Parts: sequence; structure tokens; C-alpha cells
Amino acid sequence: MTKFKEELHAVAPKEIIAFLAGTLPFNELAPDTLNKLSRKCTIDFYPKGTVIFHQDETEVNEFYLIQKGGVKIYLKDDEGEITLKDFRGKGEYFGALPLIQNTRANLNVETVEDTFCFIFSREAFTELLQSAPKVTHYFLRSMSEKLVLTAYAELRRHKVSTRTDNALYLFSAQVGDIIKGRLQTINRDDSVQNAAIIMAGFHIGSLLVRDNNGKIIGIVTDKDLRTKVVAEGMPYQTPVDQVMAAPVMTIESHAVCFDALIRMMKNRIHHLAVEKQDEIVGVVTTHDIMVLQGTSPLYLFREILAQRHISGLYKLSRNVPLVVRTLIEEGAKANNITRMITVLNDHILDRMLTLLIEESGSPPVQFCWMLMGSEGRREQTFRTDQDNAIIYQVPADDGQARLAADYFQTLGEKAIEHLVECGYPRCPGNIMASNPQWRLTTTGWQQTFSRWMQTPDPMEVLNSTIFFDFRAGFGNSELLRDLRNNLARQAKKQDIFLLHLAKDCLTIRPPLSFFKNFIVEKNGEHKNTLDLKRSGLTPFVDFARVMSLRYGVRETNTLGRLQLLHEGNHISNELFTETMEAYEFLMQLRLVHQLHMLEQDKTPDNHINPSNLSDIEKQTLKESFEVIRRLQSVLVQEFKLTNL
Repeated sequence: MTKFKEELHAVAPKEIIAFLAGTLPFNELAPDTLNKLSRKCTIDFYPKGTVIFHQDETEVNEFYLIQKGGVKIYLKDDEGEITLKDFRGKGEYFGALPLIQNTRANLNVETVEDTFCFIFSREAFTELLQSAPKVTHYFLRSMSEKLVLTAYAELRRHKVSTRTDNALYLFSAQVGDIIKGRLQTINRDDSVQNAAIIMAGFHIGSLLVRDNNGKIIGIVTDKDLRTKVVAEGMPYQTPVDQVMAAPVMTIESHAVCFDALIRMMKNRIHHLAVEKQDEIVGVVTTHDIMVLQGTSPLYLFREILAQRHISGLYKLSRNVPLVVRTLIEEGAKANNITRMITVLNDHILDRMLTLLIEESGSPPVQFCWMLMGSEGRREQTFRTDQDNAIIYQVPADDGQARLAADYFQTLGEKAIEHLVECGYPRCPGNIMASNPQWRLTTTGWQQTFSRWMQTPDPMEVLNSTIFFDFRAGFGNSELLRDLRNNLARQAKKQDIFLLHLAKDCLTIRPPLSFFKNFIVEKNGEHKNTLDLKRSGLTPFVDFARVMSLRYGVRETNTLGRLQLLHEGNHISNELFTETMEAYEFLMQLRLVHQLHMLEQDKTPDNHINPSNLSDIEKQTLKESFEVIRRLQSVLVQEFKLTNL
């Protein structure tokens, strides 16, 4: 390390106190502690281009707080390629992690401009951590976040080779940044002919419609003009408010393009009005995002909707991993990836059942296709096993009951066969709509859930847990909404049932030894691996489920459940943050592992070999498993259990 001056220089306590008082987390310190710390501070200057830390070489004995200037923090591989860049400027720090862990520098730190740093010795920093719990928590929390982000980047870089140059656009570009041209509107009383003239003149495909007070009340598109006016033979002087779509679906200008894409795909629309501070400032289209992105899930989405034969869906469903690969390349976190998989899988199911009903005729009573397990939680990865069922209205008489039973038997059996052809494996436990045990009326399902909760048998409770994650996949969702509301009211009163669920949550121990080493399979097909789903993800899912049932939370997605539990003050802010980060990392690791297997023409599984992970990934994985212990401790206290 080359320094501009040989000696570190003392700095006036008053100057350092003023700086620390305006900098997290030092502004939490009491005045006397701040004054004491300031007297142990020195300052040094580093010219632009100075490498302060060399990864795996520098012995770190000081904590650095940037007073002016900035540094870049990075890894360099054996071939000299630089990755994992992080830039830190005024008020940010480096050196805390190796000081706390008593290791050498794990990253390179290089100044990007002339930089001044306040410097504290190891002794001064250690004394501070011991005397100020809030400061200690800040550094540990901050390092955990940075570690997770670093581990994400390593997963993308080393397990998935990049194929595109469009990295991060979908997840970094804001909707407001891709609006083209000025906002174009038309009055509600104006004619559809004039709307067509305006669209042609501006080379656009839509106009927002205003009422006589200037308020935007709808949108008219070129498709509306083709399908509602020309195809129907309507007069060209028809007012636009007779063919417009209303109300206008909107999205905030600061939302990222991925969220706009998801919203358009879910609602099967191609235009979104963009809002900024409650004012519509423009329109974004699917075309805008496709141009931005290059390779887009929209292509697959459109192909699914265009299919006229069920067999045409078989090949399309197997293209989902190609879309997911692109998302991983572009920096998507697990929650974004599973959201996209869910949307695409839902559209495949929707199209398949729509075509199947066209073949079979209309059902004798209203029904809903139930999705459960990971499908119900919207947490599918690659080729998740099927977990589905059917709920239908109580028939009016015995004749209609026989018709309904026959119809839904045929529908269930055929649908399961088509889903298998699409690449979705059968459920090993036969929890599928082809099984008559899981085709019930609304009354039948309410009685089934009531039996599970009111007279809980430990084994039956264990086998029924995935049913509590149900959501609507197709059909009349009101049938499931009523069932969910009834379940939410009942479950929180069933103490013995919840006690059984909580006890089950303690049976899976995190795969770490007393000395924090990974516990792996000793022999067999999966020797030297651990089951990331069972030992890693399941405890998070089970915790979120039992706590949600206890407090009447109706959400089924694990991260969504945790968010609502946090907002309801049922879990602490610290536990919420740790749990969200750990769960997302485990999901990310699972997705990348399964994608890697698919690209090697192997059937994806959940068994990872920790020895194949980088040091950062191993450390983050161990921290994630430690969170499981904290979740189980919460359950022990919450339900007054004896920890196993």
C-alpha cells in the first residue's frame, strides 16, 4: 500500500465529533462516548488509484470511515477479471468485517478519487462494539446485507454464464424513464374516426380519454378500433367513450419495468398509464418493454394465449426455463423469478383448462381449480410436482350432483394428463384433482378443514399442511375466497391444532454441526449433499404458515406472509429482515442449482454439495441456516413448547 504521507495524522476532536454526529450509526452514540471515540481517531490521505486492501493478503488492523472521496470494492479472479463492484463514498466505511471476524481482507479496496479517511485502531473499534449495542447491530446488519448481495452476484456469475448484453434493464429501468413522447388524449365525446386520425398522426397505438372536466376516465387503443368499431360495423362518428376501456390501469413512474411487465401479463393488457405524484404523465406499452429488453417473457406469454390446441402448450411450457435463465442473468432475485414462473404457469393452466372446457362443454355448476403447496404459495421453481384439487358449488339436487361428479372426474383426470405432458410431474402423494378424495363441494371442503383443525391427529395434520396454502388457479375464485375467510376465522381459535403445527416446525433441524460445519448425506445417491428444500426452505415456509394461521393472515406466499406478520407487529423488525434475506438467498441458490442441472440435461433436484460453493456462498448459507434456529426459538416462546 502506497501512502501519500508516511505518518497518520491526528485530527481535532471537534472536527471528528461534528462528522460522526451526522453519520450513521455514530449519531446514535451518547455525547461522552462520541467525545471519547473522537480522541482515538486519526486521518490519512490516499491518492486516486491507491489499493488500500488486497484481497486475501492485507492484515486488517484498522477501521476506515471515508471523510471525503470514494473507493471501489471488488473481487479479482485468477484471470484478472474484476467482479462484484461496490462503490462507497463520504460517510461510508470499510474494514469492519475482517476486524469482527479476525480475518485478512476478503475484498480489494481501491480509491477512485483522492480520498481522506478517518481511521480507528482495532482496539478502539472493538471497544466501541462492546459498549454500544446499537452500533454493533448496525454493522452486523449492514454486513449481512452486503454479504447477501455479494453472494447473489457470485451465484449469477459462476453458475450461470451470461448470454445477453441486456443485464439489469428489466430490474433497474424505471417505467417513467421509457415513456416516449408527450401524453396524448382525446375528449370522451370525440369520434372514433378522429381517434384513429390522431393515432396515425403521432404513430401511437392508444389515446387516454378525458371527461369534460379534463379527468382521465379511460383508454382507447388501435385494437379497440379494429375489434369494436370496424369488425362490428359501428359508425365512425361513434363517441370514443362507447368503445374505451375503463378504468385505466396505472403504475407509478418509479416502478421498475419488471413490475409493469408482470402487471400487464396478469391482466392481459398491453398498455399502462404511468402516474407521477397522482398525475398521469404518459403511457407505457408491452412493445416499449420488449424493445428495451430484447429477449422478453412476453413472447412466450403471447404464444401461450394464441394456442388453439392443448398439445401446442406442451412445448411452450418447456420454454419457461429459458425465460428464467434470462431473469437470473439480469440480476433478478428469487421472489421476482418465482413471480414470473407463477404467471407463466398460471397462463398455461388457464389456457389448457379453457380449451378443455371448450371440448367438454360447460360444467353443471360453478367450480374453481385449487392450487396448493408451492403452487399455492406462488413459489414454483423448475417442474414443481403437481398439488391441485377442485372445489365446486353444492348441486341443487341428486341429479345435478351425479352430473357434477362425472363432469369433474373427467375434467380432473384429463387435466392432470395434459399437465404431465407439459412437464409438471404427478404428485407422489396423489394430491391431485384426478383423485376423487380431492374433488369436493364447498361444504365438503369446509368440513374437511374443520375436521383437520378440530380433531387433529398428528400425522394427518402433518400430511394436510400443503392444503392450507391453497389459492385459485382457474374458475370462480369466490368459492375459494369464502373458504379462506372461513378458515382464517376458525384456525386462530384451534389451539391444539396450531400446537401440533408448531411442534412439527421443530422437527427439522438446520444442517449445521455444533462447530458450524455442514451436515451432509454420508452415503447413497446424494452422498456429500444436503437437501436445500427440506432442511433449508421448509422451516421458513412452515414458520410463516403456522404464524399466519395463528393471527388470521390470509396471504399464502411465504414472503407475503412474513411481510403481513411484520406489519401486524407479530414478528420483530430484526427477525423479519433476517428471515426475508435468508429465505431469498436459499431460494436463489435452489433456482440456480436447478437451472444448472437442466442445462446439463439432468432432472432438477434440491440436493446441493456445499463444497462446490464459494467461500462467500458458504458463509451466507450458514448464516441462513442460523436464522432457522432463531425462528424455532420464536415458536418455542410463542406456543410455550419444549425445544427439541
